[in-house]
Amino acid sequence: MTLSTRFSFIAGTLAVFCLAAVIHILVVLTIPLNVKHGAYDDVQRYGPDRQFNVLPDVKPGAEPLPGLDPAMKHAICRFQLANGTVFFDAELPVPFWSIGIFNEAGEAVYSLNNRTAGADRLSMLLITPEQLSILRENPPENLEDLIVIETKETSGIALLRAYIPHPTRANAIEAAMSQATCDILG
Repeated sequence: MTLSTRFSFIAGTLAVFCLAAVIHILVVLTIPLNVKHGAYDDVQRYGPDRQFNVLPDVKPGAEPLPGLDPAMKHAICRFQLANGTVFFDAELPVPFWSIGIFNEAGEAVYSLNNRTAGADRLSMLLITPEQLSILRENPPENLEDLIVIETKETSGIALLRAYIPHPTRANAIEAAMSQATCDILG
């Protein structure tokens, strides 16, 4: 192998590696531009903001959202705290319910269930630190009955889950979930 052939081979190999590196960097940098939506955007298709929207049943290959339990009924609510504190209220006729609060990226911020709440009724207020200072000046009459959760997140998702003990109870549970409240405290 002559010196010029070796030089051509090394130069060609180096050129291929440089081109591959440039393409790799461009692909990595354009990933955020190609990912058009996150968890917060995904739930918008199930109904309006500031109300619980009951999700379709979880079936293999047709999950409304990833990671949902098929033994549960689910309702989801998008909220924004910029418009005021958000009040969650639900009376679910089940042996187990839970609510998870997630930020816009889908990361868990808070979780509560009927056993840790010590009550069968969900009655919770989600509030920013600024709103809490205002609330302390003029508290609502039922403040002692509410679970008050302070967060710095200004928008997110609430996922309400209720265990279905028997298929015959599914309709009653769905009706109760559709009556659940996720709205500005008024």
